[in-house]
Amino acid sequence: MARVPPDAKARCRNTDQQRAADPAKRATLKKLAALGLLALVDVGALSSCGRSIVSPMLRERKVIVLGLDGLGSRYVSRLMDRGKLPNMSRLRELGGFRALTSSIPPQSPVAWATFITGRDPGGHGIYDFIQRDPTTYLPYLSIARTEEPQRTLSVGQWKFPISRGKVELLRRGRAFWDVLAEQGVPASIYRVPSNFPPQDTGVKQLAGLGAPDLLGTYGQFSFYTEAPPKGAEDMSGGAVHEVKVSDGRVRARLLGPQNTLRKDSPDTSVEFEIRVDRGHRLAKIVVQGREVLLREGEWSDWVPLRFEMIPHVKHISGMCRFYLKQVSPHLKLYATPINVDPLDPALPITAPAGFASELAEKFGRFYTQGFPHDVKALRHGILDDAEYLQQSGIAMGEVRSMYESVLNDFQRGLLFYYFATSDRTQHMFWRAMDERHPGYDRKLARDFGRVIEDCDRTSDELVGQAMAACDKDTTLFVLSDHGFAPYYRSFNLNTWLAANGYLMGAGIQESGADIFSRADWTNTLAYGIGFNALYLNLRGRERYGAVNPEERQALARHLADELRRVRDPETGDRVIDNVYLAEEVYSPDTQEHAPDLVIGYARGYRCADESVLGELTDYLTEENHDKWSGDHCIDRSLVPGILLSNRPIEDKTPALSDVAALAMAEFGQPLDRAEESAS
Repeated sequence: MARVPPDAKARCRNTDQQRAADPAKRATLKKLAALGLLALVDVGALSSCGRSIVSPMLRERKVIVLGLDGLGSRYVSRLMDRGKLPNMSRLRELGGFRALTSSIPPQSPVAWATFITGRDPGGHGIYDFIQRDPTTYLPYLSIARTEEPQRTLSVGQWKFPISRGKVELLRRGRAFWDVLAEQGVPASIYRVPSNFPPQDTGVKQLAGLGAPDLLGTYGQFSFYTEAPPKGAEDMSGGAVHEVKVSDGRVRARLLGPQNTLRKDSPDTSVEFEIRVDRGHRLAKIVVQGREVLLREGEWSDWVPLRFEMIPHVKHISGMCRFYLKQVSPHLKLYATPINVDPLDPALPITAPAGFASELAEKFGRFYTQGFPHDVKALRHGILDDAEYLQQSGIAMGEVRSMYESVLNDFQRGLLFYYFATSDRTQHMFWRAMDERHPGYDRKLARDFGRVIEDCDRTSDELVGQAMAACDKDTTLFVLSDHGFAPYYRSFNLNTWLAANGYLMGAGIQESGADIFSRADWTNTLAYGIGFNALYLNLRGRERYGAVNPEERQALARHLADELRRVRDPETGDRVIDNVYLAEEVYSPDTQEHAPDLVIGYARGYRCADESVLGELTDYLTEENHDKWSGDHCIDRSLVPGILLSNRPIEDKTPALSDVAALAMAEFGQPLDRAEESAS
């Protein structure tokens, strides 16, 4: 392993002494030394005096990082001890296995941004799935933002952009692979969350969680049926279209993105026809000159679609898959969200831009939305458990096929590959293995009780494939961003804030009220947006702030103390394990966007869906009967992830923020920790 040159130490001695005087820096250096990263012990000096250069020998090294979302150290340890995960067990014996401390909070976009940058949320700026704009109080998705062109030219019914629109990655901080690429180390990064749009820095990248469907959402399915389910009009995450079969035919539309070239920005659409043969339980789908014949219970391949923007001049390409759920007695046809077509991508899903079509030409079309598993369709009963597993399996099959080929072709440098299925499966099927869960029943357990374990065995196979791709010059890291826990009961944070006088407004305590239409901001002290975030209504930051900045810390500590004492009125159980003040766990870089308090829920509890988006309910806590039955948006101490390696792991308590440094150290490179976080 490369060591810091003596002359570099001499040149930066004064800077070193200044940094060593800082207790936080001393703790950082001590931790890096414990990790065995000798090249990084003088990281302050290196970050001040320039970067070391990767030697030709180290450039030939290979590092594989395999990301398996949601695998928890306790559960994985049990399965290894029972002989269920032979490849992970072999890797543990070969190198090492540790519980991996997650981010605060332990959410995927937060955690993976921490992995990418080696920095805490204060450094990378992603604090939750959902964040808020303090000038409007309105929520937004935290990973990326799309901005329309600011200048347009109007001609009749059309408006033509004369300036460029923008798709912006909201994550701050440099990706560690960009630092390696600058030193001549090639890197390929597949599907890592919090990396949309990927930055074109010479590194081959395919976006993961954060990449939207063609409508700009995390996934909006379509369902065509003669018998709409109850509550179809209020269904989130998809649209139910009532159709009528006439002479064996149905005419319907697939909704596409808005046509921003038209003054009123109407939705685009593609018309298609369904020809129904009830006797043979078949349906033929005719769309834009293509015919797709499906039997009942059958999935189509990807069907390319063209959404017209300017007739005969401009279109946007998309694609979807169809699933013929039922023909008789009622037609039921499911269509996946409209994905960006990688052969003609309308959004920057890869870097460089041409990498998307390169992959599609080699592997065929594939899911490009960053959240391909249609959990919404399962939660709403559009797909049943078995059908959802088929859909999830299709997505997993595409990812795995690409993974196997990429491993086979990998020659040198850094390869990162990410799998999401282990996370989604635990979210949706915890209820099938946990007798304490409100959604558990014996038939469900009999049919699906081993789904999570089977998924973990598949993860073990992926590890085995990575190990087979290793030679003596290859270092392998296998990690997860967090573990998992049961989700038994919901807690509505905004309801609690209203009941205790922190959230004010006429009718604010009525069920179904929301903070955006009901809050009296001039008298409101605190509000919740997101899964773990609580914001103070701070004067000078929020538009109608009511809390004086000099009172902020005292109010935050008082709220934290009160929340730690909250008990479930129905069970008497503790709801919240810990509450963190932002300034105590986050570095100050982008802290003006941070929540003031981060809530670490107790095992079995999670923030209610309604509260996440600012709505109140007539209950404080409630049993969770949703199919979304496992979760990790709780205190990070309760859901550690995993770190496995074919090299010894010296640190007994590594954190997710350390993994980038571990990977870079294999190439003799330091990670710039000049803004090391307190977490």
